[in-house]
Amino acid sequence: MKNTFFLVALVMVLSCNSKADRSQAFVPSSSGNFNHVTVVMPEADWNASLGNTVRETMGELYEGLPLDEPQYSLRYMHPKTFTGFARQNRNIIWFQKDSISRFQLAKNQFAQPQIIASITGEDSEVQAFSFQENSVLLKQTIAENERKEKLRRINKSPTTEKFLDNRFGIHLTYPSAYKMVKDTLNFTWIQKPIQKGHLNIIAYSLPENALVGRFNEKILNIRDSIGKLFVPGRLPGSYFITERAYRPYFYKAFLDNKQGYLTKGTWEVANDFMAGPFVNYMIRDTLQKRWMVVEGFAFAPSVSKREYMFELNTILSTFKGVD
Repeated sequence: MKNTFFLVALVMVLSCNSKADRSQAFVPSSSGNFNHVTVVMPEADWNASLGNTVRETMGELYEGLPLDEPQYSLRYMHPKTFTGFARQNRNIIWFQKDSISRFQLAKNQFAQPQIIASITGEDSEVQAFSFQENSVLLKQTIAENERKEKLRRINKSPTTEKFLDNRFGIHLTYPSAYKMVKDTLNFTWIQKPIQKGHLNIIAYSLPENALVGRFNEKILNIRDSIGKLFVPGRLPGSYFITERAYRPYFYKAFLDNKQGYLTKGTWEVANDFMAGPFVNYMIRDTLQKRWMVVEGFAFAPSVSKREYMFELNTILSTFKGVD
């Protein structure tokens, strides 16, 4: 049954993609904040087990934040109000009663860009099963939809600076609001001010043998040594390091078809009281015989940090070598 659901969903995505390409000009622009999802179902189901299943699945924690925040914020909507402008939300999960059990993904049905997951079944239990069986595909699809939309907005006013291109032979697409903080022989730091703090991107290279041994410990130790050298804190003798009290997340990763490691965790400042989330990519560059490191970190005390890290993650996903 799982394979059947997956195939139906995949076919619907592909078919709707082609239909959307033909009619893209005839649908309005979608609306809604990033990483927000509208859930349409009867109120009785929303307040019962089906609603709990959706909240638990879509509300899984966003990794690497110092305080718990969900991956997605959910907005409930009654089916009777799901008309007109309400159908223009960018991410929608729509539950409907039907004798046929089905999971379908549609693209740009009422607006664009838009993802609609339509789940049908004879009762809430069948619908919940269909939803859970396809939840990974659904979240991956929404995440990519959000990333592309964020990148589209970034490209409205991208930077024209070439610091990273000239220094390291790499390129990142980021807004013009990011400005240079430090540029040395092997370390570049750009920063964007926000209402309560700043967003930061740093880049540096390492010799190709830098991660020989226990790579996870090597990554953290390298971060600490780089922070001590190049990222000072507010107070004399304070500097940027990894928060070791919270275990970071480590993954194998690919950027620009190059293999590497992705690390998500929390940074702090030694000898001071500052902290926040970071995301770090160490990418193996076999042609240059080096590891290229790009990292984003946010300093935003007393506010939600999910959307800031979403922006930094989107920027880092554009990593590519310059020919």
